[in-house]
Amino acid sequence: MFGNIGWGEFMVLLVAALVILGPERLPGAVTWVTKTMRQVRDYASGASQQLKDELGPEFDDLRKPLSELNELRGMSPRAVITKHLLDGDDSILTGNFDSKPATNGSTPPVPPAAKPLEAGERPPVDPDAT
Repeated sequence: MFGNIGWGEFMVLLVAALVILGPERLPGAVTWVTKTMRQVRDYASGASQQLKDELGPEFDDLRKPLSELNELRGMSPRAVITKHLLDGDDSILTGNFDSKPATNGSTPPVPPAAKPLEAGERPPVDPDAT
């Protein structure tokens, strides 16, 4: 919750609280804020547990699209294009065509190039090709 606040901002808030409340009321205010935050967290977890109990298995059906949406929110436009349009192969975006593309099982990997034939050598015959 307070992940964005650094030590400098925290010290400014502490000094401001000390000036506004005074040294005699500051411990009581900190205790009240701590209790209130704990109570809000308990209410939120209780509400989510109650929702899970009431919806039952349908809660997971509701949660899956929300988790997919949350996953997309954290992705950059380039990552979205690479994942959904290019099947994880970002070689067209990076210009690095020598590396193997990341396959997700939908397309087979490209076989390595065959060595060039020597003079008078015949190519191997594929028994499955007719």
